[in-house]
Formats: sequence, C-alpha cells, structure tokens
Amino acid sequence: MTHPIINITDIDPEPRPPHFAPTGAAAERYDARMGVIGARIGARKLGYNLTAVPPGKRAFPFHNHQVNEEMFFVLAGTGTLRIGDSSHPIRQGDVIACPPGGPETAHQIINTGEEELRYLAISTKVTPEICEYPDSGKYGILAELAPGADGKPRSFAVIGREGQGVDYWEGE
Repeated sequence: MTHPIINITDIDPEPRPPHFAPTGAAAERYDARMGVIGARIGARKLGYNLTAVPPGKRAFPFHNHQVNEEMFFVLAGTGTLRIGDSSHPIRQGDVIACPPGGPETAHQIINTGEEELRYLAISTKVTPEICEYPDSGKYGILAELAPGADGKPRSFAVIGREGQGVDYWEGE
C-alpha cells in the first residue's frame, strides 16, 4: 500500500497541463497551480488536492455538481466564495461545504486578497459526473472509464450546451 500520510508542506502545487490551461480571455481571469494528494496517499473514494490561486484569479468557472460533493479548507489567504446567488468573504481556517445539486449549489472561489490563496479541496469521486456552468450556460459530462488494453487509465468528457447534441439515431 502507498504510505497513507503526507504533510501539506511537502505538496508542491504545479501548473495545470497545457490542455487544461485557460486560453484567450479566460486566461485573464483564471489561474491555479494544483498539488495532487489523494492518489499519492492511496485514497480511492475521495480526491484531495492543494490548490494555489494567485491574487485576482479564480481556479475554476462557477459550477455545480449533480453527483459529487466538495469541501474546501482555506489554508492561507483571503477571498470570496460565490455560492448560488450570494457571495461570502473567506479566510484562513474557513471550511466550505459544496453539496451536489442544481444551480443553487453552484460555487466558485475567487482570490480577492493581496497574497496567494491556498486551500485543500476534497471531493467524492463518483463517476460519471454531470456539471453545470450557470454563467456560460454549459454543461459537462465527465467519467472515468475502465483501463485500456495497455492498462493506462481512460476518461470521457463532453462539454456542450443544452440542445447542441445529436439525435440518438443519427448515423445508425
């Protein structure tokens, strides 16, 4: 088994892989470095990471989960939590619950402070997942698939807008 303990000071957040990095106008609003924790300590049903967000930025778009629940623990810095139709100041020591649900549970953490905002993110890992993005009218379907013949992990992701799909029988 993987060693089940890691100290948070030993986590070095890294930039997102290029295919997940914001581009164009989104790069002006979004930026984050992330340090994987869960897989490193043997977690199976929960995902954990350390997220570091520079001043004035957000890590992710405003979104809600239909399946998974998230929890955030603010380790350093200050910011604003958007949740549903409201906003709340956040600071070191705050614990934030983001249960699954509709747009009323949509959430986003924004670094409104002068220093890097760091938080521990914990989430259930039920797959498939459906996310909605109320600000842009998008949805995402995300799933972890069985490993390929080569043993490598596989995943499935579709991002779109309602009504832009194809008919079930198209091409059959």
